[in-house]
Amino acid sequence: MTVSTRLRSLPDRLTGTIVARQPTPEPVTVTVARVVRPDQQNAFERWAAEVQEVAAGFPGHLGSSLLRPGPGSDEYHLVYRFRDDESLAAWERSPERREALDRVHQLVEDERVARAVGLQTFFAVPARPGPAWRSWLLTVAVVLLFTSTFQLLVVPFVGDWPWPARLLLSAAYVVTALRLSMPRLSRWLGPWLQGSRRR
Repeated sequence: MTVSTRLRSLPDRLTGTIVARQPTPEPVTVTVARVVRPDQQNAFERWAAEVQEVAAGFPGHLGSSLLRPGPGSDEYHLVYRFRDDESLAAWERSPERREALDRVHQLVEDERVARAVGLQTFFAVPARPGPAWRSWLLTVAVVLLFTSTFQLLVVPFVGDWPWPARLLLSAAYVVTALRLSMPRLSRWLGPWLQGSRRR
């Protein structure tokens, strides 16, 4: 998914001229789902470890993880994050990545790619996630934890602020905390989030 942001023209305070404000780069998460041949899973895991090590050396790389298949599945998910589109493009155009892709084709039967930008990167979940209620439950639990913490630790110090200011501070705190914690939590809880759907 590609997200574009319109430049905003604002007057310069000193000269009164119109200047363009560059949009703030947003992190990009890419998830590649591959159905691996049953007799090639060990080779694929070695390949994935090598690719993650190579990608980690590129500027703007924020991390990666390999989500292994659940019971009755041969589908792996390789998730990696970059600081912005430019950093991701440098990796995707690199000869190192092309060479790695040439080697993996003989190990897999199918491949799908999903891409998320900005707030969508709260979850580092695969392109075909598990039951939606699990992601919903995790989100509710984390929001409840952060809002409760805010009420207990911060509100006593800002209780006399106007309510719009308190509300803004609360929203900024919760969104920032979610943005920092959800990718890591979703990686740790990946097997549970990917739990098989009942048919």
